[in-house]
Order: sequence, then structure tokens, then C-alpha cells
Amino acid sequence: MPRQFDDVLLGSIELFCLAAELGSFTAAGLAAGVTPAAVSRSIGRLEERLGSRLFLRTTRSIRLTEGGRGYYEQCRQALTQLVEAERAVSGQQQEPSGTLRISLPTTYGHHRILPLMPEFRRRYPKVQVDIHLGNRNIDFVAEGYDLAIRVRAQPDSSLIARPLEDARLVVVATPDYLAREGVPQTLDDLGRHDCIQFELPSSGRRITWLFNDDGEQREVVSAGGCTCSDDVLGGVTLAKHGAGLFQTYRFIVERELAEGSLVEVLQAFAGRSRPFTLLYPSGRHMPLRLRAFIDFIMDKQRQWSA
Repeated sequence: MPRQFDDVLLGSIELFCLAAELGSFTAAGLAAGVTPAAVSRSIGRLEERLGSRLFLRTTRSIRLTEGGRGYYEQCRQALTQLVEAERAVSGQQQEPSGTLRISLPTTYGHHRILPLMPEFRRRYPKVQVDIHLGNRNIDFVAEGYDLAIRVRAQPDSSLIARPLEDARLVVVATPDYLAREGVPQTLDDLGRHDCIQFELPSSGRRITWLFNDDGEQREVVSAGGCTCSDDVLGGVTLAKHGAGLFQTYRFIVERELAEGSLVEVLQAFAGRSRPFTLLYPSGRHMPLRLRAFIDFIMDKQRQWSA
């Protein structure tokens, strides 16, 4: 069989997959221990070989082309098979084991990750999972965490940040509250309503509400008689019991919206979102249990985004 792939090409494919997963040449370079320029050159060689663009590039971001997306799926599968074959021959640990320490925000933890943990444990029964639920920024080294999920990526060059999803925001209230106080029709109407507040634990600042207004992104400072701090789910509970309007993530209140116990308002101004990001320390050596968890969650993420 003639040789079709040299070491340089295989390395370029690995860097391409990293860039696709992390959404950044800089992050891919950090994870691989090379410069962003080296990642860019490697992907340029791949594109020249294939005669096709793999990424659409802007000054701020990259995203896969349609052809690049198909190429990534095939390459990722091939690389995974190579790793598994190497482990089988070399006698390396083939089954993830040990304790995995993860930190999750309460919202994403309760509604996205915790419901998946029984399936993960059935798949990897030798992995013990130690879960911290909270919204503060943790210290990976001092506290011994392997992975965290946060709404905003921390500005820490020692961490790999992988996008999970842009979670859509909605403003909700109970039918009883709306019957009593009226349904807001414009953003100015928020000033006449009781808007449940959430206070950021890191700064003590009340979070602004995000809207699209005739193609323009707007942040609105609302006001109300109830304020929650640390746990966003407290605001959801208040809204479900008629305390006022609350802006939250759609995935948290999907069942209540379907049942009618909560109603979405200001839909003409909807469409904004906040990004959830998966964070873990950079470095070439990654415990098998951590790789298994990341692959498991990213596979689920593709289902959420489909």
C-alpha cells in the first residue's frame, strides 16, 4: 500500500481538529504547544492539498465551512480509532477510571449536565464523579478541579475554552401576574412592571436584560422588589409563583412554557443569548476519564444544537 500521509500531514489534521473543536487557532495552538501561526500554516497546507476552504475566517472568529464540517467528522473518527488502536497494542489503560472533579453553574448543572450523569456512569462505571454546583470562579490548581462550565470564559491563558452552546434568553411570567398587571408590549413597559433581579456573585452588580430592538442589540436596566444572588434558579422560582417578570434561559423553562404555567412575553424583542463554555487546564497529558467526559458532553452538545 503506497504511503499517502506523512508525519507533517497527520500533525496538520490533528491541529485542524483541535481548531474546529476549540473554535480558535490561538486555543488550538495553546492546547498543542505551538503558536497560532503554526496552526494557521498547517491548516493552509491542508486546504491547499484538498483544494477547498475548511474555515470561514474573520478578524475575531473562525467557523467550519460545510465541506470543513464533513471533513472534521471523518478526521475525528479516524483519529479516535488510531488512539484506540495504539492503546490496545501498547497495553495502556483502555477503561477510564478514577475521580473526576467538575464545577457546574446551578442552571446548566440542574438542567443540562446532571440529568446526563447516570448515562455517563453506566458507560464508565469506574469513574467517580465529584460535582460542585455553584456560580463562583474556581481555582483549578488550588481546588483540584479537572473541568468547569461557566457562562463566560475566564481570561486565563492556562485554560482551554470550548464553546458549548449559546443559550437563548426569554422573559417569562405567570398568566395570573399578566392578568393582574398587564402584558408588556414594548421595552419601555418594563418600567411599569415588577422585574425580578439577579445579582452577580462576582461583582454584586445586577445583571442587565438583553434584547433585540429593530436589529439593534440593547441592554435594559430593569427594576423590581425581589433580588436573588448567586443562584439564578431562585429568580425562576419567584417568577413561577407570580412575583413578576424574569429573564432566564429558555432551556430552564421549556416545560413550564409548554404547559402554560409560564408565558413568554416581549417575543418581538427576543433572540439574544448567553454563551456557556467548557473549561479545562491546557497541557498535552489529559487523564482518560477527563477525555471521556469531554467527548461525552460535546456529543450531547451537538444534539442540543441540532
